[in-house]
Formats: sequence, structure tokens, C-alpha cells
Amino acid sequence: MRSQKFSVIALLSIAVTITIAAAKAQTFTGEISDSMCGAKHMMANKADCTRACISKGSNYSLVVGDKVYTLQTNDKAALDQLNTLAGENAKVTGTATGDTIEVSKVVPAK
Repeated sequence: MRSQKFSVIALLSIAVTITIAAAKAQTFTGEISDSMCGAKHMMANKADCTRACISKGSNYSLVVGDKVYTLQTNDKAALDQLNTLAGENAKVTGTATGDTIEVSKVVPAK
């Protein structure tokens, strides 16, 4: 009975460790866009198009090659930086889950 309890505790500890490791922050480099347009903007000026779509309720996105990630954040500084870098290349740091990145930091790409 005691060894069963130990086995269950060990398995739970391993599962928690794997979950924590999977939620590690990564840095992605790509173009700041919006989730409505993605890589193909409807307006000639990418920055203006991104800002227009954001003002209509779209989310920011990051275009990395052929992949488009939806960006999520409540951090005012990160949102301001996304607005400033709309249509430009940036480095976005955050935790990716599927096609969504929970943003912790945004800086211009060099």
C-alpha cells in the first residue's frame, strides 16, 4: 500500500514537472500584424491596416514565415510596443500554446 502511494506521488511529480517545462517562455521573430489580415493586408500600408483592424476588435498577431500566431496580453507596455511596431519586424517573448502566444515582452528586431 505504501509503495502504491509513493508511485502515485512520483507520477504526479513527473507530470507537474513536464507541464512546467512545456510552459517555458520562447522568443519569436516576425512581423507584427493582426489576426484578421495575417500576412495579407487589405491596405497598402501594413501599419495602418494593422491599426485599423485592431481598432475594430481584431487581435495582434505575429507572422513567422508561413505561420501566424495570435498574440494575447493585458500588459499595457507590451500593447503600446505592438502598436508602435505594427507592420514591422519584432521579437516577441512569451509562452506559446498552439497558435497563440501569451506575450510577456516585445522589442524591435535588429
